[in-house]
Amino acid sequence: MSNKVLVIVESPAKAKTISKFLGRRYQVKASMGHVRDLPKSQFGVDVENDFEPKYITIRGKGDLLKELRSAAKKSDHILLGTDPDREGEAIAWHLAQVLGLDDKEPCRIEFNEITKTAIQNAVKNPRPVERPRVEAQQARRILDRLVGYNLSPLLWRKIKKGLSAGRVQSVAVRLINDREEEINDFKPEEYWTLTAEMKAAKGSLKARLTRQDDAKIEVNSQAEMNRILAELEGHPFVVSEVKTREKRRNPSAPFTTSSLQQEAYRKLGFTARKTMMIAQQLYEGLDLGKDEGTVGLVTYIRTDSVRVSETAIDDVRTHILGRFGPEYVPAEPRQYESKGKIQNAHEAIRPTAVSREPEGIKGIVTNDQFKLYKLIYERFVASQMSSAVLDTTTIDIKAANYGFRASGSVLKFPGFMKVYIEGKDEESSDDEGLLPEVAVDETLGLKKLDPKQHFTQPPPRYTEATLVKALEEKGIGRPSTYAPIIETIVARGYVAREEKQFFLTELGEVVVDLLKEHFPDIIDVEFTASMESKLDSIEEEEYEWKKVLRDFYEPFRETLEEAEEEIGEIEIADEVSDQLCEVCGTNLVVKQGRFGKFLACPRFPECRFTKPLLEEIGVPCPKCGGSVVLRRTKKGRKFFGCANYPECDYVSWERPTDVPCPQCGKLLVQKESKKMGTRRVCTTEGCGFEEVLPEGSPAGTVSHYNEENREEIHRENHAEAPLENVKENHEEQVTAE
Repeated sequence: MSNKVLVIVESPAKAKTISKFLGRRYQVKASMGHVRDLPKSQFGVDVENDFEPKYITIRGKGDLLKELRSAAKKSDHILLGTDPDREGEAIAWHLAQVLGLDDKEPCRIEFNEITKTAIQNAVKNPRPVERPRVEAQQARRILDRLVGYNLSPLLWRKIKKGLSAGRVQSVAVRLINDREEEINDFKPEEYWTLTAEMKAAKGSLKARLTRQDDAKIEVNSQAEMNRILAELEGHPFVVSEVKTREKRRNPSAPFTTSSLQQEAYRKLGFTARKTMMIAQQLYEGLDLGKDEGTVGLVTYIRTDSVRVSETAIDDVRTHILGRFGPEYVPAEPRQYESKGKIQNAHEAIRPTAVSREPEGIKGIVTNDQFKLYKLIYERFVASQMSSAVLDTTTIDIKAANYGFRASGSVLKFPGFMKVYIEGKDEESSDDEGLLPEVAVDETLGLKKLDPKQHFTQPPPRYTEATLVKALEEKGIGRPSTYAPIIETIVARGYVAREEKQFFLTELGEVVVDLLKEHFPDIIDVEFTASMESKLDSIEEEEYEWKKVLRDFYEPFRETLEEAEEEIGEIEIADEVSDQLCEVCGTNLVVKQGRFGKFLACPRFPECRFTKPLLEEIGVPCPKCGGSVVLRRTKKGRKFFGCANYPECDYVSWERPTDVPCPQCGKLLVQKESKKMGTRRVCTTEGCGFEEVLPEGSPAGTVSHYNEENREEIHRENHAEAPLENVKENHEEQVTAE
C-alpha cells in the first residue's frame, strides 16, 4: 500500500479514536453522517422513471465535501470506514459517488468495534461496497418518502398543518390505539382468593386454595367464598404430598439494540433515545487516561444479532474461570439463536475487552456512561456463565374436599445470577422463599383463613420498554428506528407520556381512524411487517428493489386519489376554558404541548398569549391553605406546588393528601409500590404513622415537603437559576410550546 491513506468515518469522536490506532501515513476524517440525501423541499423521487432518486448535497455540507475532496486528491488510497450496517453501507456508497471512487474496487472497510486490533485488521482487508446492502437501504428510504410525502400533506389539508404520517410511526400509534381500545372495552370480572396461614412442627407457611375435588377451582363471588369458609370450618389441614425438585435457570442472551433499550428503561429509567446516545459514546470511544487513552468500550450498538465471536467467547470464559471458579464455566460455550433475518456479520452488543471491568472506569467516565457500560458488561459475562440451580418445593394440603398449595424455592447454586438477573416489565406472581420441613400426613395448625376480593385488570398501557418489545416482536421497524419512532409520535402530539405510560391523544385517535378507514394497508401491522421483511430480503438479492417499490406504490397511489376525494375536512375543536386572555379578553383554549397541556389564546397568531394550565388536585396547601396544583419540570417530570407561588413556596415531588394524621394532625402523603401496595404515610419527624389502603385505592407518589427535595426540584427545573424561578421557568416552558 502506498504512503498516504485517507480514512473517512461518520463522526469526529470516531475519527479521533481511530486516528490513534493508525500510523502517520493515515489521515482520518469525519463525514458528519450522510453527505447526500433526498431533498427536503421536494418529493425527490421520479416515480415515472422507475423510482429514480434525486440526491442532493445536504445543506451545510458543501464546505465539508470540499475538504474531503481536497484530502482525497492528496491521498493514494481512500478507505470508507462507515458503520457496519445497511445505512453505513449507503453512506459509504454516497461518499464514493461524490469523491469519484470506483465502489467496485476495495475501498470499504468494516469493523464491529473501535479497538486497535479491529481497526488495524480492517485497513488490511478492504472490500468493494456491497450494492445489495445499498439497494436495501435505498429502497427503505424511498418507500418512506413515498408514504410520508404523500400522506402528510393529506393530513395537513384534512386535519391541520404540521402533522405527519410515516410508514412505521403510524403503525406504532396504531398499537397504542389498539391497546387503548382494549382498555376501554375491558369489563372487570370479580374473583376471590383464599390464603391459609398455618403452623407446622418446624415453622409457619402460607398456602393458596387451588382445587376442589381434585379439579381446579375458581371463586367468583362472596357468596361462594362464604360457602367454602363454612365447609372448611372444623376440618383439619393435612399434608397430602411434598415434592422437591431441582430447577435450572439459564442466562439471557447478550444485548441486541432492542433488548438493550428495554433493559436500560427497566433498570436505569433511560428512554430509548438516551440509551442510544450514551451507547454511541461508548462505541465511538472515551478517553480512559494515560494508561489506555481513547478506546471504544463496546461493540457496534445497532444490531439484531446475538452472535458473539469465538475470540470474545474464549476471553470471557477465561475471565469467568479466574474471577469465579471452574463451577461457573459451562462445559461448552453457550450459543444463542437470533430471531428472523439479521444483518451480515453482526455481533451482539458486548464490551470490547472483558478485562475492562466497570469498576475500573468508574469516576473516569460519566455516571450515565458507567451505568450503561456496567449493564452491557454484566449481561455479556452472565450470558456465558453456568445455569443457576434452585431447589423448588411444592406442598399440597387437604382440608375437607379442598386442596391448598404452598410453593417456595431456595437458590442452591447462583451461577450467572451472581452477576446479573434480567429485569421484568411486570412483577412475577411466583412464590419464592424457604418453606418449613413438613411430612406427608402431618396435621397443620390453622392460624388464619384470609379471603380476598379481586377484579381482573385490563392490559397495561405501553411503556417505552414494552412498546419497543412489541415493535420488535411484530417486525415493525428496525433496531435503529425505535428511538426516533417514539420521539416522533410524542413530538407530533399523537401520544402523550403520563407516569411513564403512553396515552393516545384525541389527535392520535383521529389520525389512526382516518388511516384505518382509507389506508388500511399502511396502518396494518402484518402488512408493515411483511414489507419490512421484503426490504431486508433485498440485501440477500431475493427481491429486486424497484419491483418492491412498484408493487407497493401502484395500489397506494390509487388509494391516495380516492381518499383525497372522499375525506372531508376534519375539525378537532379545542377545549374552551373559563379563563380569559390577559391581552385581548378572549376565552383561552386548552392546547397539548410537548410538556403536557397549557392555555393559549385561540386568536393565534394575532395574539400569542399563553399561560400554564394549573391542574388542582383537590388538596389544600399544608403551608398556606391555598390549592396544591400539578406542575411539570422542563424535562416533563411531575411535581406539586402551591397555586399561590411565589407568595407560598411549598413544593413536593409527590402527591400530598387531604387526610390528617391521627397521631400528630399533619397531612398524610400517599405512597405506592408494587411490593408494598398503596399506603398513607406521615413524614413528620418522629411520628412514624402509616396505614395500608385497600386494593384499588387511587395511586399516587408522595413524600412530604422538606428542604432537600425542594432543592432538588428547583435544581432540575433550572440548574443555574435561583430557587425563586420555578414559576417563571414553568411559564417560559409553556410559552415555548
